[in-house]
Formats: sequence, C-alpha cells, structure tokens
Amino acid sequence: MKEFSLSLTATPDTIDELGHVNNAVWVQWIQQVATGHWDAAAPQSHKDAFVWVVVRHEIDYLRALGPGETVTARTWVADKPQGAKFDRFMEFTGADGKAHVRARTVWALLDKASGRPLRVTDAVVAPFLG
Repeated sequence: MKEFSLSLTATPDTIDELGHVNNAVWVQWIQQVATGHWDAAAPQSHKDAFVWVVVRHEIDYLRALGPGETVTARTWVADKPQGAKFDRFMEFTGADGKAHVRARTVWALLDKASGRPLRVTDAVVAPFLG
C-alpha cells in the first residue's frame, strides 16, 4: 500500500462558532488518517514493536468545511526517512475536487517497549513509499 484515503464528514460536534470544522478537528483528522494508514499497511510485527509520535505539523487551511459536508483525506509518503523522522503528506478534498486542507506532518518512530527513538529502516518504510 503506497497511498491511503479515508472519507470524513463534518458532524455537529466538529463545527465551531464560525460554522465550519474547527482547526483542532483537522489536526485530529490528520492523526486519524495517518494512524489508519499505519494500521492498514504495516505488518503486525511492526505494529507490535513500534509506535509513532508527531513532532511537527504544517497545515494550510484553504477552504472551510461546513456541517454535513464530506472530504476525502489522502495521505502519502514522498521521501525516505531521516533518522527517526518520517514526513507524511495529506490533502483533504471536497466532492468538487478542491482542496480544503493540505498538511505535512513529521513523525518520529519509537520503540514501544522503551519509548526511545529508533532509526526508520527500509523495511519499516517500504509499505508506504510509492
């Protein structure tokens, strides 16, 4: 699996006082899509041994998403990791094909047992590179 996508719909609890999806919800959706990709693509042995943590988010909010509207979130990895860090890209598009949000997030790989950072190996990244 190289790319992963997930459909998300704005529900009343995701809407803020401005009448659109709150910025904090977009961050939660970014994490939901990223972990969904990991769960779908990584072998069980990797899921048992490793955990990822976010070290940086870069988010461009391009268009509001209102109540009941749906976006398709698409995520991919374009580059090889650097040490323990792994860049993930995302785009959330509406039914009209226009982007609502674009993001680049940096994740760090940790050993689940010790909590210590680990170098991302070719074997760990292979299911995600296109």
